[in-house]
Formats: sequence, structure tokens, C-alpha cells
Amino acid sequence: MTDLRMSCHNALRLLLAPLLLLLPLLGPARAGAEVVDSVNSVRAAGCNGHPSAAPLRSNARLDEAAHRLSQGTALRTALQLAGYHEVRSFSVSISDVSPGGDVARTLARQFCQQVIDPALREIGTWRSGSSVWLVLAEPFAPPAAQDLGDIGRRVLALANRARAAPRRCGSTPYAAAAPLAESGELSQVALAYAREMARWQFMDHTGRDGSSPAQRLSRSGYRWSEVGENLASGIMRPEDVVAGWLSSPEHCANLMDPHFREMGVAFAVNPHDARGVYWAMEFATPR
Repeated sequence: MTDLRMSCHNALRLLLAPLLLLLPLLGPARAGAEVVDSVNSVRAAGCNGHPSAAPLRSNARLDEAAHRLSQGTALRTALQLAGYHEVRSFSVSISDVSPGGDVARTLARQFCQQVIDPALREIGTWRSGSSVWLVLAEPFAPPAAQDLGDIGRRVLALANRARAAPRRCGSTPYAAAAPLAESGELSQVALAYAREMARWQFMDHTGRDGSSPAQRLSRSGYRWSEVGENLASGIMRPEDVVAGWLSSPEHCANLMDPHFREMGVAFAVNPHDARGVYWAMEFATPR
């Protein structure tokens, strides 16, 4: 006769076995969600006069990077091993966190400005005992090649908005200047040079063949009397690239130069390069 008590016991043990295997996985997931909520509460509140920022999204690869940080791996190496391509990142470890403890107070007191950086959009966490590791990152999200025309027009609009008002570029004051016109020829020169920089992973006004911006324009057949060039790398959005140029005295001077009449801008992407995106903006006055 079959012992029903033994059969029930065995069945219960079989049911419990996979559940017990899952508990270690579910525990860190719950702890991670609590930590992410704490970080997002700091971003929602803002700090030191800085406004709030959008909530961060959890990312499994950043979780892996945080785990590697807990093992003593450097941040850049941890991100590479996790297969996460970032534009920039920030990490922090917090010790002596009680079970279910809130890390928001520590973050708000010691790391608030880093945590509320609006460019950072994803987060990974790892918890071991009373220690928590966090990785916040701006993901590599380059502009799409098919949007090149729209992005070029957006850069032109932003440049002309800047030229519409007087400003200082470093210590030099500039009056408002006439708007620039878009040039298809200059855009093609910009695209060719952006692709060259992206392919060979360099950023310099001197090309790999030793050419200057003026020589590259002349080779294209463009007849000019004034020439200028702005370059940038590692920037994903047109708004950020123009803002970066305006914050640099030399680049700002090109944007505000009243002698320039036309411009062309383009970008190229190399996903295998740390900087990822390369921008070229050509200025000229046709002859």
C-alpha cells in the first residue's frame, strides 16, 4: 500500500525546491526596485536650487556592471564587460544600509548634483549584505542617419537663434548677425569630413591627408572668400552640440561671425568608438 503521507511530502518537497531556488533571485530584484525608487525620489525633489529630473529606467546590463563594481572592477571596465555603451556614467557605493533601508538621504546629502543630472537616464544596482552599488548612465543613443536633413535644419535654426541676439564669446562681444543660409555644398563637405573622423576615430581641423577646412571646401568646387569650421564629438543631440559650441569662445566666434553667410552641418556615427558621434559644421561666404 502506498504511504500517502510520504507521497504528499515528496510532492511538497518538489514544489518547494524551485521556489527556494527563485527566492535569492526575487530578493535582490525587490531590493533593487527599492533602491531605484530611492534614487528617483531624489531626482524628483531636486537639490541646491537645481530642478528635478525625470525618473531613471532600470537596465539589466547596468545591474551587471554594478555587480562587477562590487567585485572591485573599475567602472569603465565593468561597463565594457557588461556590454553597455555609455556616453557618460557615474557610480557610487553606499555601505551600512540596513535591510529595507532608504539610500535617498545619503544620496541627497553627498551626491545630489550627480544623481539629478538630467542627461543620466538609466540605472543599475547591486546589493550585497549592507552595501549597495549604483551605476547611473547616459546611454549611447546616436541620432539616426535618416534624420540627417531634419537635424541639419535644427542646427541651422539654433545657430540663427543665437546670431539673432548680441552675446559674448569669451571676452569678445559680438553684435547680432544676419541669419545663415543652408548650403547643400557645405553640407556635403561636412558629411564627408564627419565620416572621415568617425571612421578613423580622431577629431582635428587638419584631415588625415593634411588638408585644412579651406582646402576641403576648394576641392569640392565651392568658391569662397571666408571659411570657418566647428567640430564636436560624443554629443547625441543637436541642441547639445550647439550649446557646447556657444560655450566655447572659438566655436562661438564662428557662430557669431557676421562675415559668414552660409553653413552646412552633418554627423557620422561609429558605434565601436568611445565618442561614437562626430559632428562637422562648415561656415563660408561665397565668392
